[in-house]
Amino acid sequence: MRRALLLLCVVSVPALAGGVGYAQVTGYFKKDTRPTLYQPLNLLDARDATAWCSTSSDPLNELLTFGFTSPTTIDEVRITTGNNFNESTWGEFARAHKLVMIVGKQTQTVNLEDKRGPQSITFEKPVTATRLTIEIRDQYPAEDPDQPVCITDIVFVSEGKPLNGTWLTTKLKYDKNTQGLMGTWYAGYEGGPDRFLALHYDGTFRYSFEPYDTTKSQPKTLEGRWDVQGSKLLFEVGGKKYSPKFSKDPAKKGGGEVLGIDGDVPPELKGPFRSMP
Repeated sequence: MRRALLLLCVVSVPALAGGVGYAQVTGYFKKDTRPTLYQPLNLLDARDATAWCSTSSDPLNELLTFGFTSPTTIDEVRITTGNNFNESTWGEFARAHKLVMIVGKQTQTVNLEDKRGPQSITFEKPVTATRLTIEIRDQYPAEDPDQPVCITDIVFVSEGKPLNGTWLTTKLKYDKNTQGLMGTWYAGYEGGPDRFLALHYDGTFRYSFEPYDTTKSQPKTLEGRWDVQGSKLLFEVGGKKYSPKFSKDPAKKGGGEVLGIDGDVPPELKGPFRSMP
């Protein structure tokens, strides 16, 4: 049985009120032929009618990353494993099983039951995060061993209040132009970035500079709105609009992609930014 690992990537910044800004994955089932069917935003709508499913029966190389619109305190995660649309889809697809939750140097192992419906995971102490990544490493097998692994929903809870749910259904529409850019892009040292550009599904963005040595450099954030039209990204900051050119190319080393931003844009937003830390 493969293992499942839930990695919580926590940034040490003060907690603010925030919401879920995106769900981003490295791949998903039928992405090329039916891109809306199992897309990652399905994980945020708290509906049994939609699910995310891995590209293949082996999800070990796939990552699920969630971002928050600002540093957010999370005290509970409610996960509905499998494709919970009905009894037939429940048995047809594999289900996520073991999760190891890691917060900084702390870890917490969770074994999900092989049952339909949400299962609650609570933390001994609430965590403050801007990004959260899930790696699936263990699964309950499907009737057909070649079928992918599915998760129906992941609901984040802060101080007892769900941050995502059914009220987002109409807002979580698949958009081909923005889907490939949505998520967090990283700049700075590989393996230790200090600049983060998060593009959210609701058309907002958040840039943050998080220096390791605050005696030499001060943290900085920049927020506004974003969109994409053809070869240009559209940014709006403080009422001023920018339309820089951009490119998205495979990284020359380390895997992932590189987002290059240049031209008419605040200097903080100029790339390159990487898709991987």
